[in-house]
Amino acid sequence: MTITEELGRTHGYADLPRLMGLMTGDEKHGPAATSTLDVLWVLYDRVLRVRPEQREDPERDRFLLSKGHGPMAYYAVLAAKGFLPVDWLPQFGAYDSPLGHHPDRTLVPGAEIGSGSLGHGLPIAVGTALGLRAQGLDRPRVWALIGDAELDEGSNHEAIAFAGPAGLEQLHTVVVDNASASHARPGGIAARFEAAGWSALTVDGRDHEALYTAFTAPHPGRPHVVVARVEPKNA
Repeated sequence: MTITEELGRTHGYADLPRLMGLMTGDEKHGPAATSTLDVLWVLYDRVLRVRPEQREDPERDRFLLSKGHGPMAYYAVLAAKGFLPVDWLPQFGAYDSPLGHHPDRTLVPGAEIGSGSLGHGLPIAVGTALGLRAQGLDRPRVWALIGDAELDEGSNHEAIAFAGPAGLEQLHTVVVDNASASHARPGGIAARFEAAGWSALTVDGRDHEALYTAFTAPHPGRPHVVVARVEPKNA
């Protein structure tokens, strides 16, 4: 299928491999991106209250991509959902392309933050949830997607330790666990969040129904984390 034929058509989950295939180059971090693909799709297809026409709506949900090696899947999902044109994808990573190796919120429609440096997304999500609370906006939810290796960063430890006692119910985190963390033990991710007062669930990161159930589980008065386990892919 040509780019011209792609334009204007509706895309589903089955189209994502083809959309990702439009992006080429040595720095696309394919294995790391594919480990996030199912999480991203379930969020944007069934959970997040945000659409292309709502990008500036104060009541929208906020999604923050912190996992630095995940933009290829992120761009494919944003294109599938109409946030950005499909014909941008083949220029991924080019000098004059808006689709850089890390998202730029000033260039990528739908991107809430400029990300790349590991350990920044969750602290920013904490601040975003606090800002919404201060404005009296209790409907929007904040979602941060981080990688298991990011939990090696002290900034994330501080964010986790603060958010639980602060009762940031609007805050949600998805940890894509592909066993790439330097310091980890089985079950340790969920236990770490739970010890700080979070609601925590661990599921198969490829199972869409399990992901949806975990994403929508009630957690009154507490922030919520979903640990999405995927097979290690050198990511």
